[in-house]
Amino acid sequence: MPLMLPSESAAARSIVGVADDLFAAVRGEGETRIRSGVLIVVDGLGAISLRAHAGHARFMTGHMAKRDVAMSVFPSTTAAALTSILTGAWPGEHGLVGYRVLDRARDRLVNQLSEWEAAGVDPLVWQASPTVFERAADAGHPSFALGVAAYAHSGFTHATLRGAEFVSVASAARRIETAYDLAARHEGAIVYCYLADVDKAGHKHGIASPEWIAALEDVDAALSRAVPEGVGVVVTADHGMLDVPPHRQSVFDETNQGMAEVRHFGGEPRMVHLYLNDDADHDRAAALWRADTDGIADVATRADAIAAGMFGPHVTDAAASRIGDLVIAARGNRALYDGTAADQRGRGMIGQHGSLTPEERQVPLIRLGALGR
Repeated sequence: MPLMLPSESAAARSIVGVADDLFAAVRGEGETRIRSGVLIVVDGLGAISLRAHAGHARFMTGHMAKRDVAMSVFPSTTAAALTSILTGAWPGEHGLVGYRVLDRARDRLVNQLSEWEAAGVDPLVWQASPTVFERAADAGHPSFALGVAAYAHSGFTHATLRGAEFVSVASAARRIETAYDLAARHEGAIVYCYLADVDKAGHKHGIASPEWIAALEDVDAALSRAVPEGVGVVVTADHGMLDVPPHRQSVFDETNQGMAEVRHFGGEPRMVHLYLNDDADHDRAAALWRADTDGIADVATRADAIAAGMFGPHVTDAAASRIGDLVIAARGNRALYDGTAADQRGRGMIGQHGSLTPEERQVPLIRLGALGR
């Protein structure tokens, strides 16, 4: 049985193309024309968790109507979702289909956020979809991308931010201030501002923690500064998250029949890509994994997942080669771990994402400044 996306309103927005919509407003297309545009992505901030903590985010929730949400992609993880926002392409097109995916040419898993250089992966080849910044440059518009200095020259940055001038700014508050200043000084500019603190606090401490609330309050306070006249701002996120307590972790090792068919255990704990041995019977392996994950996850073959549109309406051959032979999406607040792996540190992570729940896929889509109501 194939995986199926949960039903959602036909009017539901997608994060795919949010940056291009902002650029269209800069060009004067549509109902609103703006002098320049700022896109702020708060990594890991789901719409449901934001509204649940409205008292700690009065500015954001005060500017957020009921309809001001968008849906993340599948998998609901940073590598896939940020790339979709910034290219206007679905994961099946841009090819970043998970957190750790298989480079079949080298027969190794590649962390899509941090292992480009170590794996010898060329960002221009692996992620060939043009970015909104490249489209802006072609049209004669300046663009800037604000983040921390450590990300300035990473493979993921070259894959997703090419065409933009990278500006290193340490704190979230200073980053937003700088973004607004750049937008005010550069007519027709697109300015991208990435904020990671909420996501980091959620992974380490959980979204019910004082640390997560403090990170949320910091972002909310930073966003409350006045937007320069004529500048339009969109605040969104790549995905949300939920907390996975230790007793909801499921660990798979040699005692599970399905593991005998697995060559690489990729993806992430809430959205696993299983790459099988060359001689494996995929249907038999799927049946074994459905038995082992009964009640905690949904299992599909690669063909079924693609046919169901899980990775978008079109999947390139390159993207398809990176999708697991089996795709396993965790239900509820469950997580699945490779018990045979030497490094088990990931099992200490509390806040998680990657699967299909509303907590993970619904994100805010807040308009401020010249785009505000």
